[in-house]
Amino acid sequence: MIRLSQEHLQTIRTHAESTYPDECCGIILGYLGNGSKIVVEIMPTENAWNTEAAAEFPGERTAESKKRQYVIAPEVMLKTQREVRDRSLKIIGIFHSHPDHPAIPSECDRLYAWQGYSYIIVSVQNGKAGELESWSLDDHHQFQAEAIENII
Repeated sequence: MIRLSQEHLQTIRTHAESTYPDECCGIILGYLGNGSKIVVEIMPTENAWNTEAAAEFPGERTAESKKRQYVIAPEVMLKTQREVRDRSLKIIGIFHSHPDHPAIPSECDRLYAWQGYSYIIVSVQNGKAGELESWSLDDHHQFQAEAIENII
């Protein structure tokens, strides 16, 4: 289970709408407590997908595929890891959008996902954020739906 506030959910939705028709992405910061992930902060990031990023991944991906791919720059991830450690927090997940597609993980999402993280996906239909779901990997590297609990 992942626990977050309406404000956190709104930050994700607003970022997703602002980047449409491209995918948005960002980092979920928080801590583990009582068998759930507690979100403290949602950190929108730039979708750094480009020709150089595409070259790191197999298959026929191009810079134009920002509408169907995302990547958070490695230096952003490293800097964030260092900063949150000083605040006694952790990176507990990643969020991204699926423009004009359901909030269901793609095969690419699954292949590059990390065990232990939550993956929140928001569907953006015609520029308007809608369905929002959270997923986590099981022991067989398959996504399973993760309950979302709103906190105040």
